[in-house]
Amino acid sequence: MAAGHDKQAPRRPLKSAVALAYQSGAPAPKVVAKGRGLVAEQIIAVAAESGVFVHESRELVSLLMEIDLDKQIPPMLYRTIAELLAWLYHIEAAQKSGEPPPAPPELQLPPPEPDTSLDN
Repeated sequence: MAAGHDKQAPRRPLKSAVALAYQSGAPAPKVVAKGRGLVAEQIIAVAAESGVFVHESRELVSLLMEIDLDKQIPPMLYRTIAELLAWLYHIEAAQKSGEPPPAPPELQLPPPEPDTSLDN
């Protein structure tokens, strides 16, 4: 069958998701769950069922997907994650006071590290 005559819906790229957790006294949040496709959808569903806010950032998720499970986020992401945590704090405060939630922050992601795998 020719590709132009295929009646199936076009394939969407697989969704990715990463869950972070922070324990009081820990130096930094840890990656506690990550996955693509159905696993990502389950992570998002569990977050929604638990009342955890979900922030969509393809670039941030891409960076976080590189971190092993149960490992802390690297220092280069501290500021970005701190901005997200501050936003979540403001959302919770707005809910308690009945005010509208604040808009998501414009995250400042660190520049990608140079690829040193190709040595000349």
